[in-house]
Amino acid sequence: MKCPFCGIVNQDRVLETRTHNDGEVIKRRRECEACGRRFTTTETIEELHLFVIKNDGRRTPFDRRKIVSGMQLACTGRKISADALDEAAQEIERMLYNRLEKEVSSQEIGEMVMDRLKALDQVAYVRFASVYRQFEDATQFREIVNLLKRQNTKKP
Repeated sequence: MKCPFCGIVNQDRVLETRTHNDGEVIKRRRECEACGRRFTTTETIEELHLFVIKNDGRRTPFDRRKIVSGMQLACTGRKISADALDEAAQEIERMLYNRLEKEVSSQEIGEMVMDRLKALDQVAYVRFASVYRQFEDATQFREIVNLLKRQNTKKP
């Protein structure tokens, strides 16, 4: 480690080590043996950078907040907790990163969001689907509602 004060490399000792964020971050308090000054370093896991391929071919960095925002909009006025939405978004994010691919299409993400919303609240699901699939008339709403009815009658 390079001392931020005198610039000497690898002449420090660790005084204290603490973990944060359930072990995802390690903070170390160090003292430079050359100049005697103390400084703090932080270690984090280097994550895979995931990019979303949009419909027009653009690549944008993945942002879980966009998933949460879209789900919140679909759930406006519904009795769904923010924690449930955040948990669903975290699950989607975890699944995407576990695939170990650097790119994912926006369509795949949209389908994953719809799956989670269908399990949480059918009204939110229909709202999200109407925007995501760009419904243009009432027959498309009717089709998705009929699909939900058929699925509900099949469940024991």
